[in-house]
Amino acid sequence: MIEPKDLSKKDLLDMLADAAKNWLAHDGLWFQAVEKRFGMDSATELDGEAWKKFTQIEAQRIMKRLNMEPGGGIPALTQALKFRLYAYINKQTVVEASEEHCVFRMDNCRVQEARKRKNLPDFPCKSVGILEYTYFAKTIDPRIETKCIACPPDPHPEEYYCCWEFKIK
Repeated sequence: MIEPKDLSKKDLLDMLADAAKNWLAHDGLWFQAVEKRFGMDSATELDGEAWKKFTQIEAQRIMKRLNMEPGGGIPALTQALKFRLYAYINKQTVVEASEEHCVFRMDNCRVQEARKRKNLPDFPCKSVGILEYTYFAKTIDPRIETKCIACPPDPHPEEYYCCWEFKIK
């Protein structure tokens, strides 16, 4: 019988990616169930409430794992973004970074790519994304301000789905 401790690093990373896919699948199925019962507006509102809390928990766990103290500024944020569950299943890039500012892009998003394959329009995730990224960043450092550069339903270039700017106040 195989135990997790017996797995190779590659197998453990593959399992982590599978766990992230399962997490995202559950999130999507939950959203669809709420949308079916209560409509898109209520589903989006409730999704935002869940993400507001989840993103703070995720940031706190990442900080604990990496021995980060709150208040680490933009360098801590760019480091923490690499360890979000999304990072294991989506292609994301920090395209600009300094001590006081960074621009982060989600170049490939599993949710949006699935919709694209089904010839559906982009999922309008901006309102939830604003909560998600704002609360993630503020958990890392309360001085960080978040600005959405583009996120569906906004138009965006082919090379990314959403783009966020983070600055120290």
